[in-house]
Amino acid sequence: MVIKVSNLWKKYGSIDVLKGLNLETIDEEILVILGRSGVGKSVLLRHIIGIEQPDRGTVEIDGVEITRCKKSEIYSTVKHMGMLFQGSALFDSMTIGENTAFYLKQHGDPLTGAPIAQSEIEDRVQEALSQVGLTGTEKKLPSDLSGGMKKRAALARLIVYRPTIRLYDEPTTGLDPITAQQINELIVQTQKDLKGTSIVVTHDPNSALFIADRLALHQDGKLAHIGEPETFLQIDDPLIQFLKETRKA
Repeated sequence: MVIKVSNLWKKYGSIDVLKGLNLETIDEEILVILGRSGVGKSVLLRHIIGIEQPDRGTVEIDGVEITRCKKSEIYSTVKHMGMLFQGSALFDSMTIGENTAFYLKQHGDPLTGAPIAQSEIEDRVQEALSQVGLTGTEKKLPSDLSGGMKKRAALARLIVYRPTIRLYDEPTTGLDPITAQQINELIVQTQKDLKGTSIVVTHDPNSALFIADRLALHQDGKLAHIGEPETFLQIDDPLIQFLKETRKA
């Protein structure tokens, strides 16, 4: 699945957040977008999945320009996409099992729209929770889980319907190094299992260097640089040189 973003602009009040940003993904890659906190990385993800509309510019998903679609038409284009939100965004009043099953119960099969039998939903939920190491948590509430477990539960809710495009918003923020590495490994394994395309936004250099097929630097409202890790790390830019030193440490 290919995502193409062209000349994307977005302003909030008097502040330009996206300033003519361009991006084109490669199928079956993990693209990691690096940048300082607050530069607009999450804003870009929300435009890609159709939650927000730009002031100018276009977003194409497999050739369909969702920025020209009516709201009622956007879902048919993005239904095979999924997003791991920074705060996990679990429903507090639902159990982990109910959270994981939510998409399948609401929307059925993302490819056909056909309802899925309850027995199959339960099987898929069990499989997804097992994949993220949360077997046995089905009846727990989000408040019963640690921060790292909530991230894994949110990942189970994402992979249960097997989206071909996956967006990850700061997936390791607020986690200790061991738990963060577990999430990194799950992202890589999910990519191997489901193929498709993954975009990860982060300001965590260790995560970026572990999971990326390509790296991009979000700077001043645009993607200033993009390339495979070894090539990217040779670019003469202070932030990239910091990444290089981090890798050496």
